[in-house]
Amino acid sequence: MRTSLLLGLATLLTLAFPGAPPSTAAPLPPFDVAYRDAAAAMSAAGTPYANWAAAGRRFLQFDAADGTAVEVLGDLAVAAHVAVLVPGVDTRLSDFDRGLGGIARRAPAVQARSIYARLRADDPHTRVAVVAWLGYDPPEGIDLDAVREDRARAGAAALAAFVRGVLAQRPGIGVTLIGHSYGAIVVGLAAPRLPAVADLVALGAPGMGTHRAAELGGARVWSALAPHDWIRRVPQVRLLDLGHGRRPSSPEFGARPLPTADVAGHDYYLVPGSATLSAVADVVLGRPVGAVPAAS
Repeated sequence: MRTSLLLGLATLLTLAFPGAPPSTAAPLPPFDVAYRDAAAAMSAAGTPYANWAAAGRRFLQFDAADGTAVEVLGDLAVAAHVAVLVPGVDTRLSDFDRGLGGIARRAPAVQARSIYARLRADDPHTRVAVVAWLGYDPPEGIDLDAVREDRARAGAAALAAFVRGVLAQRPGIGVTLIGHSYGAIVVGLAAPRLPAVADLVALGAPGMGTHRAAELGGARVWSALAPHDWIRRVPQVRLLDLGHGRRPSSPEFGARPLPTADVAGHDYYLVPGSATLSAVADVVLGRPVGAVPAAS
């Protein structure tokens, strides 16, 4: 997200617009079929996507025209735990691997690899998978859409359809949804449609589409907001269809806090070695989390 989002929130004077239409996403085919189809689409799309396919990277969804990509680390067919990472504002297919502005820590693929490496290091014997899910069209930082939730509602419909597709093939698998920034709103809006999801994680989130964790379908809700994250400067307001209301890091929201003492700012939650990354791994693996209270 860019700081221009702050200006949009501070000037909540625009009338609400109609909501986004429901998702028309096709059912998720069997994993092996989805991997094959995505690899073919990536090969046809040319560089750099053809190189990703040639390197053996596995994607369940890829569409260069729509700007969507869903990469899987690990083996979904046997995993006991799966984490689905949803990125936020300004994330584009062109930045999926390199990160916004060429900053790798902002890239969904890089963040997913950090989570996967942490999970494997913490418990090498547990079967895990991590999904970098760019299955929606995030707002641009200078766009009014960033202070509305239309894009998040459309993304939530697509995310819910995706997770239901995974659960249809792997009933009983443990699913954790992780939303960074605007991606946390997508996760929050999808959660009530996904009662089988046990844990939701909001990292640097301006909101989750509701005012209380108890309204998110019964899942455990975890929140991390670093002391130097600029999201703290976004007003906790909502007017008509503008603004995101209460942050999940606010005590009144009712989320469980995750440690952030060593997190340098908005894009640092999932960098290797961070306390937040370690705690997220605990959540995904279903272990006790050594959370510490954090100011809202």
